[in-house]
Amino acid sequence: MKITKSTNTKINDVNFNSIKFGEIFTDHMFECNFSNGSWEDPIIRPYSSLVLDPSTHVFHYGQSIFEGMKAYKDNNNDLWLFRPKDNYERLKKSSERMHIPVFPEEYFFNGLNELIKLEKDWISNKPGSSLYIRPFVFSSSPMLAASPSIDYKFLIICSPGAAYYSKPLSVYIEDEYSRAAPGGAGYAKAAGNYGSAFYPTSLAISKGFDQIVWTDSNSHQKIEEVGTMSIAFRIGDKIVTPMTSDTILDSVTRKSVIQVAKDLGIAVEERDIFISELISEFKSGNLKEIFGCGTAAVIAPISSFGYKKERFELNKLEESYADQIKNSIVNIQQNLSKDLNSWKYKIKQ
Repeated sequence: MKITKSTNTKINDVNFNSIKFGEIFTDHMFECNFSNGSWEDPIIRPYSSLVLDPSTHVFHYGQSIFEGMKAYKDNNNDLWLFRPKDNYERLKKSSERMHIPVFPEEYFFNGLNELIKLEKDWISNKPGSSLYIRPFVFSSSPMLAASPSIDYKFLIICSPGAAYYSKPLSVYIEDEYSRAAPGGAGYAKAAGNYGSAFYPTSLAISKGFDQIVWTDSNSHQKIEEVGTMSIAFRIGDKIVTPMTSDTILDSVTRKSVIQVAKDLGIAVEERDIFISELISEFKSGNLKEIFGCGTAAVIAPISSFGYKKERFELNKLEESYADQIKNSIVNIQQNLSKDLNSWKYKIKQ
């Protein structure tokens, strides 16, 4: 792998106490092109803009996928990734669904290792600090034919971590628009899944909510996800979360939440949950918590939800399951506690 180091660093111009998620990028990026039927040798070079033809395939047909990951630094200045194998497997799954050539596993992990080593000074070992990592691939042929691209570009860029949500969320249960439908690409981390969500989310925001709860496309009665995250409910002393399907992304954080909850002795059910049940459990006082979970936020508490013209406010708990689970996951990520499930991946320095 050819590595061209930047002659300047932007790090000294960054106020790490006031950064916003995904607006500042590190000094280098990983790049690899697919051409003539195979992936070329990858490179790492200084972060810079791309030059693309106006006819570039992705602009017209949206053949693009991505992943979200984080790197952490412990008190010994060792660098760690959290469950990167799961991210790679999901990347493969998304590639297959979007008819994109699968990126070689060796290139993926070597690229991550070398890039994170270069950017290690961008990662603090202060509690809550991390480096957000965005691998992505898009169709890059200059062509307007409505058929799969011939060429592809794979990149990894990095951004110093910041809180994705600064406060508990108020969410609106959507009963008209859909994020995904059976047989579609809802289980893939495809760019278009997110772009098409912006408009209905804006409608929820105009009603005074922060995010949207997605329901099934058939009946709009079965809860699926919240915003760009998986969703979980504490009903009594049990966590209930929708089962994954071809309309629900197989979230790495969701899987971690389920396992950590079980490690803490908390019962977990993966099953369908309907709006009627949610409202009924709220009115009975049995609905204790709702939270979203995803890479950027880890866990995002939800303080209220709306459906049609009603709003339901949850009581704040002193020792919530969400806080317990988040603390356990973050401690594993930052190498502050024992990793019972062998999730950590050490960067070779």
